[in-house]
Amino acid sequence: MSSLINTNVKPFNNKAYHAKDQYGEFIDITEESLKGHWSVFVFYPADFTFVCPTELSDLADHYEELKKLNVEVYAISTDTHFSHKAWHDSSESIKKIKFPMLADPTGALARNFDVMIEEEGLALRGTFIINSEGKIKTIEVNDLGIGRSAADLVRKVQAAQHIEANPNEVCPASWKPGAETLKPSLDLVGKI
Repeated sequence: MSSLINTNVKPFNNKAYHAKDQYGEFIDITEESLKGHWSVFVFYPADFTFVCPTELSDLADHYEELKKLNVEVYAISTDTHFSHKAWHDSSESIKKIKFPMLADPTGALARNFDVMIEEEGLALRGTFIINSEGKIKTIEVNDLGIGRSAADLVRKVQAAQHIEANPNEVCPASWKPGAETLKPSLDLVGKI
């Protein structure tokens, strides 16, 4: 299996429910929508389920922090945009979401990101950080029962942005902004 790291997002065109105000709207999202800002794709199995609302609620709680980093969040499942709206209107956890919820009823987008579970018609819990040029910089894929942490996602975005701005540096484990980075060199070999 080849890695999607540093590859461009493949062309796509998906409907989304975007509840940016009290009414919300249906919009189209394409790969061109990702240009000029960082993006986070958060695939999840299905609306009206159990772990999914806890993850999306956690992500909603960190959304403003991500927006300050010039990041747009896109939640994606194989449900329709109509289902996303119905879930948004009926769930207190999902009502907090202000980012677009992409519909992928054919599973084409999930297949593009290698997270489709064909026999179930659902996506794994896949998280992808994409830079402003549309290149995939990080991938995290979890089994269906394992929820993700939005706080750690913020940290990973900060690290990805830092190394893009400072290509001669790398971020060690649990790195956070302001912490020391490393500059790979022969002098460091065997010294860490």
